[in-house]
Amino acid sequence: MDLLFKGGTVVTAKSTFKADVAVTKGRISAIGAGLKPDKNTEVIDAKGKMILPGAIDGHTHLAMPFGGTIATDDYFTGTRAAACGGTTTVFDFVLQGVGETMDAALKRRDDICRADGPACDYSYHIGVGDVTTPEMLASMDECMKMGVATFKVFMVYDFGVDDGQFFETLQHAAKIGALVGVHAENRDVNNALIKKFLAEGKTDAWYHYLSKNEDVAGEADVRAINLAKMAGAPLYIVHLDNKQGVEAVAQARAEGYPIFAETCPQYLYFTKDVYKKGIPELKLRARDFVCSPPMKGKPSQDALWNGIKTGAVSTLATDHCPFLKKEKDWGIKQKDGKKGNFTTIPNGCAGIENMYPYILSEANKGRISFNKAVEISATNPAKLFGIDYCKGAIEVGLDADIVVYDPKKEFEVNNRKNQHGALDHTIWEKAKFKGYPVAVYNRGKLLFDGKDYVGQSGDGKFIKQKKIKFKGPEF
Repeated sequence: MDLLFKGGTVVTAKSTFKADVAVTKGRISAIGAGLKPDKNTEVIDAKGKMILPGAIDGHTHLAMPFGGTIATDDYFTGTRAAACGGTTTVFDFVLQGVGETMDAALKRRDDICRADGPACDYSYHIGVGDVTTPEMLASMDECMKMGVATFKVFMVYDFGVDDGQFFETLQHAAKIGALVGVHAENRDVNNALIKKFLAEGKTDAWYHYLSKNEDVAGEADVRAINLAKMAGAPLYIVHLDNKQGVEAVAQARAEGYPIFAETCPQYLYFTKDVYKKGIPELKLRARDFVCSPPMKGKPSQDALWNGIKTGAVSTLATDHCPFLKKEKDWGIKQKDGKKGNFTTIPNGCAGIENMYPYILSEANKGRISFNKAVEISATNPAKLFGIDYCKGAIEVGLDADIVVYDPKKEFEVNNRKNQHGALDHTIWEKAKFKGYPVAVYNRGKLLFDGKDYVGQSGDGKFIKQKKIKFKGPEF
């Protein structure tokens, strides 16, 4: 026994109970009352604290090239920030280039990741960019052999797939035991609205929202679900943000289909109003909140919260993809000095350090249970992405990814003083959380001591995914 957490309250997706937790060689080796330490065991006093599994952020874009720049956080600074917020496993997206097989893209991206030296454990999803030939589609199989079983298609952007390619990808995924996620927005309507607004001289961030409004997203959510039904395949809708989509997911699940949805903390905390004038008192401009999909209106936000409570929304993830303020300014003046508009703003915001503290704070305030917070932040992602053999719960035999959480600790986000990414601002500035992690362990190693990152570059390990098979909506 190397570590012993004494006197804490263990929280799982299903239960809450007082127990000691022992760790041996990086794994949870015992859970029970009155456990006794060995001679050289380090004992952690967890009295008055909660013992939670480390969160799994299933949606990040680290060091991602976008719109003439690269996302601010790389594979070290982004995972460092994740660890300091209680997230111990991060899934990043590998974007396949045209003419590049998916396994080649995976190798290319993994080389970059390993060179950066991730601070916590990590895995990947493959962003499908080219399935125009049988060879390209079959390269999904090679990724499976390398331990990556999750893929994502885009229904929007000029590199996205058409419905036929989406359908073929779903069919092949079901055949090989993979899961397909989807960024669902109606590309043609989005482009038509962009063209209309720019022709009318409407260029500010508000029109980013209007061109990607609730209907643009909701229609695509419904269409994506119908394609999955036709293909006989499970589907994972990423960053779900609208009421129509929530209702469509809930209906499909009630009908017995393996349809799952993720939402993000920014959709639960902010609304479309931030695109009108930002939050001036925090020196946050409307363009600082530009991400895709954008935040939606209050009815959609309420539907997302209800979806979490009812199970229609299965997971929470960040879509972390931050850019510097001077890059967000490209919506006013582009990099080359030409006049900018809402389409030239790099899309993405921060959140990787704030996700778990935020949802736990909401649980602490009584909005949801702590069990539900653990379920959507750790347990469900582990099951969906095929890593529940080692992650996602406080359970004997699993990795000792442990968050010691103090429900009484008050915390206010201050990008300059207490955040650990490579950012010059955060949309979460001055957000107040009730409760906060005071220690974070990844496979039994302390990464965050309640104030500072105490790990090292390269602490993170690649986590292989097992095959994924869902016949219905249950995990």
